[in-house]
Amino acid sequence: MDGNKRALIGLTLGELKTAVTELGMPGFTAGQIMKWLYQQHVRSIDEMTNISKVNREKLAEHFEVGAMEPLDCQRSKDGTIKYLFPVRTSDDANTGKFVETVFIPDHDRATLCVSCQVGCKMNCLFCQTGKQGFEGQLTAADILNQIYALPEREQLTNIVFMGQGEPMDNLDAVLRATEILTANEGYAWSPRRITVSSVGVKNKLKRFLDESECHVAISMHSPLPEQRQMLMPAERQMSIEETVALLRQYDFSHQRRCSFEYICFGGLNDTQMHAREIIRLLQGLDCRVNLIRFHEIPSVDLPGSDEKRMEVLRDYLTAHGVFTTIRASRGQDIFAACGLLSTAKKVKG
Repeated sequence: MDGNKRALIGLTLGELKTAVTELGMPGFTAGQIMKWLYQQHVRSIDEMTNISKVNREKLAEHFEVGAMEPLDCQRSKDGTIKYLFPVRTSDDANTGKFVETVFIPDHDRATLCVSCQVGCKMNCLFCQTGKQGFEGQLTAADILNQIYALPEREQLTNIVFMGQGEPMDNLDAVLRATEILTANEGYAWSPRRITVSSVGVKNKLKRFLDESECHVAISMHSPLPEQRQMLMPAERQMSIEETVALLRQYDFSHQRRCSFEYICFGGLNDTQMHAREIIRLLQGLDCRVNLIRFHEIPSVDLPGSDEKRMEVLRDYLTAHGVFTTIRASRGQDIFAACGLLSTAKKVKG
């Protein structure tokens, strides 16, 4: 990519209209560009053949499509594929940063787990991305490129913002990306095909709930404030009680879904006492709980729950009105499973 040119990928219809108008081109050209990008997935401006050659040349002076191919991929024995993408973060455009993206095929469903930051500021005890630290914000172009340049793009049925980074900590770029994903001139996806995760970030989570119709998934991991703070320092800024109180202000009884992610640690957060506290915390809220196996990371002494304990917890919660599932673990052999993504040691080539 040319560092002096802006990427067209990641610009909303409104931003494109402003750009083409400033170049003296008709406003309707913005819609044509959107269709070439997200319906045809062109790799160069010159392929946009219903735009005049003169206007294509004007556009190419200042812009490029901005697609960047994955640099590497790893394939799991269960069919999961992890891709390594180059990015040009909004913090520092030319420092050679990378993110990991995970493609998860499952019968008639194919989910892409996208990243929104290089590393993460949240520093959750159980997460390898948190150990990497924070290295930069992705632009909307960086986020969308993980879809745009994905070899299996046409198979996708769902997208989850559960890769590297905290989506609410890069909310402007995430909202711009989801706007393009759901725009008629963009990918034209239903927001019900997109889930955005969060640990709970004060003010930002409310803004997301107000400005987006996508599903929301909250990382809980413990219903007990002190224990959650030990696992997740973000509890200090926005507690799980405060997060649930905010969620109660929104309607999740129809198509929009609210879920809670819950990594199970043996004897630590998977007891009946924890189950009762989860039921108390979520009582009356339309939601579901997804139990997740803990995947060990270096230098973190946390025990994983065994299958039986997770099943007991699931059954107890469901029997008491909190619909609960156990998420299948995918891609663990290639470090693509929940909590294992990291590009701390990646280098070009």
